[in-house]
Amino acid sequence: MTDVQAPVPTAIGAPISLAYAAYERIRDRLIMLDIRPGEPINDGALAASLGIGRTPVREALKRLETDHLVVSYPRRGTFATAVDVTELGAISDLRRQLEPFAANRAAAAASEPTRVELRAMAEKVRALDASGDRRTLMRLDMSVHRLIYRATGNKHLEDVLIRYDNLATRIWCLVVDKLPDLASHISEHAQLLDAIADGDSERAERLTSEHIDGFSTEIRRVL
Repeated sequence: MTDVQAPVPTAIGAPISLAYAAYERIRDRLIMLDIRPGEPINDGALAASLGIGRTPVREALKRLETDHLVVSYPRRGTFATAVDVTELGAISDLRRQLEPFAANRAAAAASEPTRVELRAMAEKVRALDASGDRRTLMRLDMSVHRLIYRATGNKHLEDVLIRYDNLATRIWCLVVDKLPDLASHISEHAQLLDAIADGDSERAERLTSEHIDGFSTEIRRVL
């Protein structure tokens, strides 16, 4: 395959560049620790595994460096960043400020089609299989968060929230096998999604604050 950045169709048919497609796919591998912390990244091998040219992959890696998911060293190469659990406090501080605001904003600003999506996601969360694969549960959690961020209608806020949620999720993935009740933590999102879909800003904000505090407490407990 050549490095020409022809459009790639998304799930809803809108074209995106190969560089962005590479960015999303590599980002998710890094978040889910499929690319292990500290692991060297060979752009050629990565491009081959994705079926995308090396130029889009290199562009994606540059963007991932600004997301603090990869780091490049002169004459050494590019590596997945380490997962530093000591950063949990700083990440949680930011999320405590931003995520309740985002939930409040989403409840007030979400379009009607987005509210339909929120209600559908709430039903999906309620129907989750508590005995299911933990990686599947983690991906569902990420999907919930990204839907809420998108519902704010503020692209800048959405981008910041995704960045810090990605870093928090990497820490979570590091200890996911030690979490006794992952499904219960994720199922809490159903009430939050309902509150946002119903336009109940105050309840959405409160539930988000409680959820983030619960996440931080649970991670600290298993660490």
